Amino acid sequence: MARTMNFNPGPGALPLPALERARAEFLDFAGTGMSVMEHSHRNKVYEAVHDEALGLVRELLGVPAGYDVVFLQGGASMQFALLPMSFLPPGGSADHIVLGAWTEKAHAEAAAWAGVAGALARIAASTREGGYTRVPRPDEASLDDAAAYVHYASNETIHGVQYRELPTFGRAAQVCDMSSDIFSRKLDVSAFSLIYAGAQKNIGPSGVTVVIARHDFVEKGRRDLPKILQYRAHVGANSLLNTAPTFGIYIVRNVLDWLKGLGGLDAIERQNDAKAAALYAVIDAHPALYRCPVEPGSRSRMNAVFRLPSEGLEKAFLAEATRNGMVGLKGHRVIGGIRVSLYNAVEPAWVEALASFMKDFARRSG
Repeated sequence: MARTMNFNPGPGALPLPALERARAEFLDFAGTGMSVMEHSHRNKVYEAVHDEALGLVRELLGVPAGYDVVFLQGGASMQFALLPMSFLPPGGSADHIVLGAWTEKAHAEAAAWAGVAGALARIAASTREGGYTRVPRPDEASLDDAAAYVHYASNETIHGVQYRELPTFGRAAQVCDMSSDIFSRKLDVSAFSLIYAGAQKNIGPSGVTVVIARHDFVEKGRRDLPKILQYRAHVGANSLLNTAPTFGIYIVRNVLDWLKGLGGLDAIERQNDAKAAALYAVIDAHPALYRCPVEPGSRSRMNAVFRLPSEGLEKAFLAEATRNGMVGLKGHRVIGGIRVSLYNAVEPAWVEALASFMKDFARRSG
């Protein structure tokens, strides 16, 4: 079978070895005569997979002591609501750094809860006025050091902007949505009070969310919420408060084990840097045809966006790319154009093929 060159923004490509392992184990997992999907989430066969996946998160990211790691459901969008519900107290405030469509949504959810709770969800900095062509800087943010937390995203998939170096915004607890670039580079977890990430970019399939949080921050969360909405309840139950998405977590285990075998974050960061550099080099070499609106210092290594001179040329580009086995290149409906997602499992050979196609398309388009 020929692998399609998958540049989808999410759910994104999964590593072939992780899929092949799942195929080999699908009908008979660990000699039990059952698929891993058929095992109870309470038995030791599944729990071994579950604990291995949690352990790989800790190992690969270097999660310090005093931090909890949990698998949840509902995606990053659920965290948009759970965060203010848990940590934004009546009369309190939370600061938001808005750098694209997803951080807009996070702020909107926090503002909705703040209206109910008698609190305030502030926009401390935003680059919306400029069309989200760069990330906001800490020195231009209007921050409240007494805020319950400050929230931002490390990468925005729709507008193609990313913090090359993860910043610190003031003195409040730092909370970061890393859904689209977690495990793509080295990370100092200790700089954050809470990190969350939907799995469907770099970690595994949709349906699993990873949350990494300092234990004392978790303990600050409200205790009058239903247990299913309390982070501490999931921590106390080892992510098994309710029936976990067992097959999704199994695939997460496979993906993280593949990443470990590849050489971990050092190796994947070098590979991701090379993929992004190769693609942006082609874009910049043909400015009459390809235009990236993002300022160079904010360009995402995970989601490269660009436009062609007309929608007609963009449609022709996408149709021809599809005929050449490249899918998922259509830009988000909010901004249009072309978007190339370069997640961990996107193979360097696919990027080389896309770069070659883009050069040829530019030559033939004059």
